[in-house]
Amino acid sequence: MAPESITATAGMNSAQRHEVFVRLRSANPEPATELAYATNFQLLIAVILSAQATDKSVNLATGKLFADAPTAQAILALGEDGLAGYINRIGLHQTKARNIIATCRQLLDLHGGEVPPSRAALEALPGVGRKTANVVLNTAFGEATIAVDTHIFRVANRTGLAAGKTPLAVERELLKVVPEEFKLSAHHWLILHGRYVCKARRPDCWRCAIADLCAWPEKTVDPYAVPER
Repeated sequence: MAPESITATAGMNSAQRHEVFVRLRSANPEPATELAYATNFQLLIAVILSAQATDKSVNLATGKLFADAPTAQAILALGEDGLAGYINRIGLHQTKARNIIATCRQLLDLHGGEVPPSRAALEALPGVGRKTANVVLNTAFGEATIAVDTHIFRVANRTGLAAGKTPLAVERELLKVVPEEFKLSAHHWLILHGRYVCKARRPDCWRCAIADLCAWPEKTVDPYAVPER
């Protein structure tokens, strides 16, 4: 899903940005992707499938898929129609099936069936763009990349953490302003914060750990709170 249009708020200073990640780390010291996978290859396939789909729907599909076809060779043997049967409840499943089969073929032909640890090689795979490559480089290979999806785009602009009119602009700004000690896990903290707290339609500002640091002027209140008398 393309990031929603959002107007950036006033920017944070470096001390505020540092405190943001201190608090996010305190709440979740070891953040991780919610996609289920056992190998780097399975992570790559899950991330390809996650475009315009929820992690929950991807995990439902890949649970059966990876049990039956856990490797590039096994998925290639399914063919497009066979693969589509496993992922047909995921958005754009036909296009994704086509891309995944082509990616499996390319992995086998050029990389021995393994996922390459190179951005250029990853982005050369069918169905793999910059965001997918960033997720794989970060999660599988431990690179301090930041994959900007709709959640991170929203959180960065709304809070004032990093402004940008495009995902690439936000990515570049985050890489400049996120303190080094937090950069490896920043992607996970921000996406989880956007998914469960700083939600698109109505953020849960009253239970946000960084609400006092956030520059967004339209903060929400707890709808169940009893008003003071």
